Amino acid sequence: MNAGQPSARPSDVDLRLAFFQKLQAVTTKIHATSNLDEIMLDLGMEFCDLFNCDRFTLYAMDHQKDYIVSKVKTGLTSFRDLKLAITPASIAGYVALTRKTVNLADVYDQAELERYSPELRFQQGVDQRTGYRTKQMLVAPLIAVQSRELLGVVQFINNRDRVPFSSIAEDGVKELCETLSVAFSQRLKPPQMVRTKYDGLVTEAMISAQELEQATRTARAREVDIEDVLIDEYEIKPAAIGVSLEKHFAVPYEHFRADRIKPVDLLKNLKRQYVEESGWIPLEENKDGLLVAALDPERVAHTHIVNQIFPRAKPVYRVTSHREFRQMVELFFGHGDSGSVGDLLSGMDDAYDEDGEASGEVSEAVENELVKLLNKIIIDAYRQGVSDIHIEPLPGKGKTGIRFRKDGTLVPYIEIPASYRSALVARVKIMCDLDISERRKPQDGKIKFKKYGPLDIELRVATIPSAGGVEDIVMRILAAGEPIPLDKLGVLPFNLERLRATIEKPYGLFFVCGPTGSGKTTTLHSVLNYLNTPDTKIWTAEDPVEITQKGLRQVQVNRKAGLDFATVMRAFLRADPDIIMVGEMRDKETVAMGIEASLTGHLVFSTLHTNSAPESIVRLLDMGMDPFNFSDALLGILAQRLAKRLCGKCKQAYEPPESELQALLNEYCEELPDGARAAAVTGLRQRYAKDGKFTLYRAVGCDDCNKGYKGRIGLHELMTGSDKVKKLLQEHARVAQLLAAALEDGMLTLKMDGIEKVLLGITDIKMVRAVCIK
Repeated sequence: MNAGQPSARPSDVDLRLAFFQKLQAVTTKIHATSNLDEIMLDLGMEFCDLFNCDRFTLYAMDHQKDYIVSKVKTGLTSFRDLKLAITPASIAGYVALTRKTVNLADVYDQAELERYSPELRFQQGVDQRTGYRTKQMLVAPLIAVQSRELLGVVQFINNRDRVPFSSIAEDGVKELCETLSVAFSQRLKPPQMVRTKYDGLVTEAMISAQELEQATRTARAREVDIEDVLIDEYEIKPAAIGVSLEKHFAVPYEHFRADRIKPVDLLKNLKRQYVEESGWIPLEENKDGLLVAALDPERVAHTHIVNQIFPRAKPVYRVTSHREFRQMVELFFGHGDSGSVGDLLSGMDDAYDEDGEASGEVSEAVENELVKLLNKIIIDAYRQGVSDIHIEPLPGKGKTGIRFRKDGTLVPYIEIPASYRSALVARVKIMCDLDISERRKPQDGKIKFKKYGPLDIELRVATIPSAGGVEDIVMRILAAGEPIPLDKLGVLPFNLERLRATIEKPYGLFFVCGPTGSGKTTTLHSVLNYLNTPDTKIWTAEDPVEITQKGLRQVQVNRKAGLDFATVMRAFLRADPDIIMVGEMRDKETVAMGIEASLTGHLVFSTLHTNSAPESIVRLLDMGMDPFNFSDALLGILAQRLAKRLCGKCKQAYEPPESELQALLNEYCEELPDGARAAAVTGLRQRYAKDGKFTLYRAVGCDDCNKGYKGRIGLHELMTGSDKVKKLLQEHARVAQLLAAALEDGMLTLKMDGIEKVLLGITDIKMVRAVCIK
């Protein structure tokens, strides 16, 4: 018992007696066996139970006696065997150096470590890699009985009761070490425990220990996986490796099955790169739980990453070999995503004549290559952040060009030989269930890509007959995604405050306006996400439903079935909503119902295709709306554009000359009345000038961007339904009058908002002018 401790109470005596009885049973097993490798492997968990801890590690001296190397690891498994120098740089290294037992209450408490030695440190690397939190630690040396040489170190981690290891455990670990040392000394060798997960191959006489060591060295020298060496050079079957892994991890082995059905729903949120790097993949979900194949199931289980991605699932782990894991990944992700586009094109022979018609019988292999090519185009477009794919065939022998719209600009992607023109168009039509024989009329459809490839995305498809008897195709990628938080939309703080105050009203009508592709739907979903609370009922009518949110009731408009926006709106009013979002108000009936709904106590959001906020009001009045009802209902209108964002990596700062700066400030003030211009310029200088000087940025260009630009930023013009604006509405005022009133109320025009973002260094004036022209 430790010095200074009070005398043992009866309960302590009972605990000590019970502990040493269990220890005696364990030491009897150690002395009774002649196979130390086997007994140490079998008794690892018994040691953990005896000392009531999560993890047990046994370190042995290496041949040079400069390091200790982990030989048995029970409980958690680190990424690889740990090799620790015999120094205070680690706790086990310090114990090996000083040959003293260490009992720590918290290894992260530096003051506690320094009580043993000022140099003592805890190696945090394993915790950081695995996500496990080490706290309590009991570590003791293994010393040979006669020679007094150091044989190794035993280490127990984290008391299951989350309290420091007791004095009983301290006394017990010393006795355990003596027993182990005697056993090792009697057999005249240090502990040769299972060193790797492939030692089962040696036990089963599939390979000798020397051959395994040689295979390990070969793999290290060639920088390849040891399993590849074992399979290719020693002709070990993957199944035999699987059995060895099964014994090592005590988890059933899962072999590769080529007929396994791809679990689309499980893979929709996982990218191939992540699966390959993390070393686990979901295979299926059945009555037993979520079946997960992993290279290191202990590590995956203890990081809890599977539960984070699939919170409702009960993971059931299986171990598999590296080669079979790669085959599983290829089976699930490889279709349509292998090789470059050039490789796929070169693999397609000339199966069609020059007019694009099938020249007789087409081989199945060529058809397969064409399917892969189209899948590859779609996958590349999605990964590059493309919004639209344009397939543009030329008549006769002209090639079919494919261009991507990226950040609002069309960029060439590839050209496909004329002989594949019709086959490519037919493939697209098949994917979206259109009539492949109809070439004279435009057709619209939709592709649910998860049926054909690894991505859970939809594409809206339009085919248009063009000159020369060919058909153009435009595919818009509708990536399913989460809404962007309102404060991450790029709205200036001044506008964000006004926007929140506007949309928090209990009822009324709010519009987001702008041209196609300006991010109106994204902004509306961010607004709905901000308002989405458990006590709010929100209905949306969209065409298509691009962004899904938990808590929203979303309806897909289907005009062919007679389900248009007006019909859905009528249904919503009978469904007890608090908030209604209508994807688009393009006709008088839908707008009238929106006004009616807002006047009867509902909050209504919608989009309009107009250029500016004041113009939107005039447009709606021209549609025949009652100006009094409309003015009562109106909360506000947000006009929006997307301007190209400067690449954060290569943009170059400069101090603008006075002439350029003055032109920029004049452009900012051009819509303002004369009396307000000086105050506006003063405000800009206070917000953005340092020591009276402005800093602007210019586009340069690097490998990560497109001529100095990467991504886009929203420009916003928020007009609120103030009393002044409502009065002008009732008087059928002109756009200029509405604009003047809105500017008086503090509205920033699109160009003013853009220039503030130029002064913030987010974009440049060239891009602002490109989207804010009158």
